[in-house]
Amino acid sequence: MEAPSSSFGSLGSYLGALSDTPARLRRRAFSVSTSYEETSRLRARSGPEMKRTLRWYDLVCFGVGGMVGAGVFVTTGRASRMYAGPAVVLSYAIAGVCALLSAFCYTEFAVDMPVAGGAFSYIRVTFGEFSAFMTASNLIVDYVLSNAAVARGFTAYLGTALGVPVDGNLRFAVRGLPRGYNEIDPIAVAVILILTLLICYSIRESSWVNMTLTALHISFVAFVIAMGFWKGELKNFVEPGNPNHAGGFFPFGISGVFNGAAMVYLSYIGYDAVSTMAEEVRNPVKDIPIGVSGSVILVAVLYCLMAASMSALLPYDMIDAEAPFSGAFQEGSSSWRWVSNTIGIGASFGILTSLLVSMVGQSRYMCVIGRSCVVPPWFARVHTSTSTPVNASLFLGICTAAIALFTDLEILLNLVSIGTLFVFYMVANAVVFRRYVAVGTTNPLPTVSFLVSFSLASIAFAAAWQAAPAGRMKLWMLSTAVAMAVAAVVVFRSRVAVARKPEFWGVPMMPWIPCASVFLDIFLLGSMDRPSYVRFGVMCAAAAAVYLLYGVHSSFDAEENGFL
Repeated sequence: MEAPSSSFGSLGSYLGALSDTPARLRRRAFSVSTSYEETSRLRARSGPEMKRTLRWYDLVCFGVGGMVGAGVFVTTGRASRMYAGPAVVLSYAIAGVCALLSAFCYTEFAVDMPVAGGAFSYIRVTFGEFSAFMTASNLIVDYVLSNAAVARGFTAYLGTALGVPVDGNLRFAVRGLPRGYNEIDPIAVAVILILTLLICYSIRESSWVNMTLTALHISFVAFVIAMGFWKGELKNFVEPGNPNHAGGFFPFGISGVFNGAAMVYLSYIGYDAVSTMAEEVRNPVKDIPIGVSGSVILVAVLYCLMAASMSALLPYDMIDAEAPFSGAFQEGSSSWRWVSNTIGIGASFGILTSLLVSMVGQSRYMCVIGRSCVVPPWFARVHTSTSTPVNASLFLGICTAAIALFTDLEILLNLVSIGTLFVFYMVANAVVFRRYVAVGTTNPLPTVSFLVSFSLASIAFAAAWQAAPAGRMKLWMLSTAVAMAVAAVVVFRSRVAVARKPEFWGVPMMPWIPCASVFLDIFLLGSMDRPSYVRFGVMCAAAAAVYLLYGVHSSFDAEENGFL
């Protein structure tokens, strides 16, 4: 199954390959695959096929389980306390609309090309190998970091359920390590390793476990919403606990709502994991649209209700940033402490489902990337008895456990949000490109020019929103940017004909919906802080280095040997 590799046969061969890097880049970086290649030849490189056992209700449960656990029980408290205040409800609504628009783009690709590669495969058939690798590397890092973050959140809620402080009992400080990396969390490591073994065993059994945990979790969600509105007070939506802090529904201003939306966008990463299960779905044409879009809509409603109930329970400046719901009941009288412990148990179920779904998704991504040879084909192998990508699952599970052992939650969340937005931005552009460009027969320049100009107009809007001083000048700048973006869409739609019509399911109102997704993604990216961009830049540079030192040479060898 593994392609012969002449570039890595000896040190001399590798040095010769490095000297030939520019020529190999010209040959491979923009090489595109086809739907047929992705669904037949490349899939055959994994050996045994993954079993098609999932239905739409499995996908909805995977989506709900994957999103609800990560979002509300880890990020809500931090987004409310630090960025949006009670308006975190609107932050979730904005992020949910952005996710739904992006979900439509994912659905069109997943129905047409039901493979486990998700965004990697979608970008590879449109913009080529290098863009696909950069997108996929960001997404896999997002999965690993978000799973590590959620696993550490599990420890916090477990401490609440048991009624014991986390620090010193469940986590242990280590002297000599930098702040943010000095709290060891062995429980998070154990949870990740146990779930890794489960997803290696079977996708069908993983689905049943997920359904059971999701059912329990949703019952706790309903309990939290009911208790929050029963015990909560409307004054907490406008009055801070400390009179010296800013009050009102928007204590951090409108910009704080969008900063909060950028952070809670992590909450919706679960639907992307659902798209990676397309290769294991019985009827992709029917099941994938219902599973992906349905789960996003259901979860967005749950998020807004839960965020509202949390805001009713406590003033925003008294919310526990790491365990907001259980902490809210701890602030009350002792007669309410049992509610806090109950929420801790329910949140633990939700976090387990979130981890399970995301870890299934990350292993499917790595499996398909291995098929393309830009990472070692060892990752692509599917086990003969379990029909799961065991190698990819074990490798990423160990990496996730290592990071969860010592890295602080805030560091993980900021880096994950920016990477997720970048990937969704790329997929939205890809669906427009694929609809209007037929490789080899259509001139791609008009479409590429449109995508670039629309992105520039969106960047101008985001920059004006963040940097321009309030007043007429800012309003004029924002209006001009919006007018430019709308004009670009109108002109493009009237001048460029559709080159490819989806056979089964397509994004409606093309290209307005993908463009709205691009606009919102860029706007939310503009809300991220500078350190997040620095970390993102470092991560992209590391991914580019891996491609230049290994990926391009491995895929070149695969092409020479007839595998690509």
